[in-house]
Amino acid sequence: MSPKEDSRIKAEGLFLKPASSHLEWQYVNWHYVNQKVRQLQVSIAKATKEGKWCKVRDLQRLLTRSMSAKLLAVKRVTENSGKDTAGVDGVIWNTPTKKWEAVMSLQLKGYRPQPLRRVYIPKSNGKKRPLGIPTMKDRAMQALHLLALNPVAETLADEHSFGFRIGRSTHDAMSYVHNGFKHHHDPEWILEGDIKGCFDNISHQWLLDNVPMDKGILKKWLQAGYMETGSFHETEAGTPQGGIISPVLANMALDGLHQKLKDLALVENEMSSKLLAKLKIRFVRYADDFIVSAYSKEFLTNEVIPVIEKFLAERGLELSKEKTKITHITEGFDFLGFHFRRYPDGNLIVKPSKDSVKNLILKVRTILRQRKAAKSVDVIRVLNPVLKGWAMYYRATSASEIFRKIDSWLWNKLYRWALRRHPKKGRWWVSTKYFSGRDNSTSQNKWVFFGLDENDRKFFIFRLSELPIRRHIRIKASANPFDSEFEIYFEDRQTKDWINCNGAKRRKVNSLYVKQHGNCPVCGESITEDSGYIIHSVKSKLAGGTDTLDNLILLHPNCHNQIHSRLIPISLLGVLKTL
Repeated sequence: MSPKEDSRIKAEGLFLKPASSHLEWQYVNWHYVNQKVRQLQVSIAKATKEGKWCKVRDLQRLLTRSMSAKLLAVKRVTENSGKDTAGVDGVIWNTPTKKWEAVMSLQLKGYRPQPLRRVYIPKSNGKKRPLGIPTMKDRAMQALHLLALNPVAETLADEHSFGFRIGRSTHDAMSYVHNGFKHHHDPEWILEGDIKGCFDNISHQWLLDNVPMDKGILKKWLQAGYMETGSFHETEAGTPQGGIISPVLANMALDGLHQKLKDLALVENEMSSKLLAKLKIRFVRYADDFIVSAYSKEFLTNEVIPVIEKFLAERGLELSKEKTKITHITEGFDFLGFHFRRYPDGNLIVKPSKDSVKNLILKVRTILRQRKAAKSVDVIRVLNPVLKGWAMYYRATSASEIFRKIDSWLWNKLYRWALRRHPKKGRWWVSTKYFSGRDNSTSQNKWVFFGLDENDRKFFIFRLSELPIRRHIRIKASANPFDSEFEIYFEDRQTKDWINCNGAKRRKVNSLYVKQHGNCPVCGESITEDSGYIIHSVKSKLAGGTDTLDNLILLHPNCHNQIHSRLIPISLLGVLKTL
């Protein structure tokens, strides 16, 4: 890099302080970097919404060539879970110098992606899923262009698509399904759809013709091929699982299916004015899994499935005959690990699916079988994350009864595990050694499996039935994280998420409360449970703000509204310094 370009970058505010001899990774001003990238992303989303595609292209080109975006791209691939996994070249970026050199290497001119390293990971049905691992440089280039593509994808996405999208989760999909079938007048027939080899079979030509990004670099990624057992294999279709940009490309290929089904309803409605209400077409998709509802099995078979098959065929895809089926709501169906069923009393109940319960039991059995001679505290340290993670996933469902049954099964399993460890000891001796009541224990939790660590501290097994059921508040279907209109909405969702969390997020709220001495920095009055509070970002997400403590404050709801209404003429950054 020339001295002139070096001086220009420093002058832009990218660095907190001048480096001693050259630009260094540890001096990057990430607040400034996030702000510059976010401003361009918001502009891209706005231009997409207005249909100004020439402006979208120009803004994307500007973003992918900016130093701020390159810094964020390298930061992402060197901090995620795959940061220590190399591609076919065996290179990883694990030092500040390598990271800065990587930023300088992200140039379009002369760029040629290397083949992917092919590995296989097991699936729940016993089969294996191919996974392609790009090199670090190819991952960074994909992350760079994803920054420019994401605002477009979020703006154009189907409203009821929830997979691999910012701010959306499987729980949002579950909540929309529950809301769409909970009344007696809601549809009763459901098509459970699954796309055969979605990632491996998407048409390259369709992606090149329809994805609004640099066509040259997209074509290079699609045709990069992969290495397996030392041999090179060409790729004629599909977008590889393992690439950072692949989920967004797959989502964009499937976006539009919801509108096709709406158009089908409109066509049918022209034949009869009363038919639209009877059709009851509902659609929810998570990645390549989706469900479609209708008023009759015949309509799904004769009208809906042909429309879906035609839509998929244009993209080189087809329905999986093995997994696609039509069921009645009273029989129940599984979706994303949840089981939905309407009972004779008219209530729709959502529970963990039988397969999910079986998988949990199998995992617990495996852990105990592999640790027959381990200390009880070590068994607890391995089991608790598994149990808590599974319970947290299903706490938004009617899972209380299943939680109690799993606790009962686990108690017996741990009791037998303890008896096997001491075959010559009596049952009372084993019970008192491995089971104890907690402080203020009741008859229900009098005997809980525990272990002692090296400091004689007690660690108890996690009990699923003690986790309170808490319903999930689903996201607005039209919410776009790159649209300034929804800035306050996403901020409020973050607040509710933290308040309802028992872990690190709750501790962050408490830290903010202590930091502010329990007072609102706007009005100076106390923040209490009765007054309520909102977590406010001093520098907004749209301006590049982060979720760190130095960018967050607790406010009264009314004070929060006054700030967003521009009625409070104070500098919150100045307020932060006084806290």
